[in-house]
Amino acid sequence: MNYIERISTDNIDIAIIIRSDFKSEGIEFFTPNTFSQQIGYMNRPLGYKIDPHIHKPVLREVEYTNEVLFIKTGKLRVDFFCEEKKYLKSTILEQGDVILLIRGGHGFEMLEETEIIEVKQGPYAGDMDKLRFIPANSNL
Repeated sequence: MNYIERISTDNIDIAIIIRSDFKSEGIEFFTPNTFSQQIGYMNRPLGYKIDPHIHKPVLREVEYTNEVLFIKTGKLRVDFFCEEKKYLKSTILEQGDVILLIRGGHGFEMLEETEIIEVKQGPYAGDMDKLRFIPANSNL
């Protein structure tokens, strides 16, 4: 099984999936420094310390809303679409999986009762934040 899955089209990253059984030593980031949302993994031994710190204010410009979804329980299918709203592929996410949604479109169908924790940039822009559409094949 591929523990890190990258969804892309035309050299544009659409999503990064970190499967629940991914394991590595130390620290690993899966996003380039240019992304407005960063996602990484840390595996630290007992007693390891991270020095106390404060994040300084830094003015940033965010063009796209990125979302990180943590699948707490359950199972769902995520459908991926390119910027032109054309279907690319689907994949199943299960308990413990994490996904960073970067660009393009996405839709979800719950295959079991599912709990999701979502993290995204704010402030929320309401209706200006999303363009909803119906896929050409609505039987996905």
